[in-house]
Amino acid sequence: MSLASPSRPSMLHDRSFVTDGGIETDLIHRRGVDLAHFAAFPLLDTVNGRAMLRSYYDDYAALAEATGRALFLETPTWRANPDWGGKLGYTARDLDRVNRAAIEMMAELRSAYHAAVPDILISGTVGPRHDGYSADAHLDPDDAAGYHLPQLAAFSAAGAEVATAYTITHVGEAVGIVRAARAAGLPVVAVSFTVETDGRLPDGQSLAGAITAVDDVAAPDYYLVNCAHPSHIERALSQAGDWTHRIAGTRANASTASHADLDEAVDVDDGDPSEFAAAQHHLLARLPHLSILGGCCGTDVRHVAAIFGDPTSPAGEQNQR
Repeated sequence: MSLASPSRPSMLHDRSFVTDGGIETDLIHRRGVDLAHFAAFPLLDTVNGRAMLRSYYDDYAALAEATGRALFLETPTWRANPDWGGKLGYTARDLDRVNRAAIEMMAELRSAYHAAVPDILISGTVGPRHDGYSADAHLDPDDAAGYHLPQLAAFSAAGAEVATAYTITHVGEAVGIVRAARAAGLPVVAVSFTVETDGRLPDGQSLAGAITAVDDVAAPDYYLVNCAHPSHIERALSQAGDWTHRIAGTRANASTASHADLDEAVDVDDGDPSEFAAAQHHLLARLPHLSILGGCCGTDVRHVAAIFGDPTSPAGEQNQR
């Protein structure tokens, strides 16, 4: 076994990063945006859409400034891959353009925010080929690498510093994404698995087993866990070991509901930001190298502010780190 070093990834140093919450649920339920197929990336193609995205990211830049943290800017491109893009009428050439445009927009925002938040990293967001809640379809690593390479190559060409693959359900796709990111020449690649209420991946594998299996053949620079409530992520940590040191970030759901229940929900369950932050702080005690903290489905800037104890947030006052 060739488990990667359990030390904090060098690109993170000793920094603590604010990243955003659940962009799609925020846009749909808080800002009234209709996102076909849960895809935010088409907003990059309109003036009004880009203004909406700018407003969204402005909230997190303000939070980073208020709390003195670095900012991890992540592109709205979770669905900007061939299968999902095709459902929205985007060709391969269209997707290359929009993925590059996403990185370019993040660079523009970094310049705009620089005076207030001088420490900002730009990450290109990758999503799974299939449903992020389902383990019905597994990808062979070679197939996954070929599928995801065009998006990762677009990120690289546009100057992304990191590529982060979110809501990954099984080892094969994770391995393929890491291999494709390395082939594309991206400086840093991260994999974020999702877990069910029992702390296991949708296919039943333990988080420890998944991280170890990927590290054996194609280790990313670090891992995250996303799209699960902090209490579900905590259940994944029952198996002790150095593998936990490989987890550098979480983007958790506001709701304690299962993936199946969230899939059927009509209204967003945004839970309670203070309770969310308290549960997140249990993870901070268990995962020594957590550096990137944000949210996923149902969360918004209130939840992330509560994690960091933003003094301007009513929820945050009770959750000083």
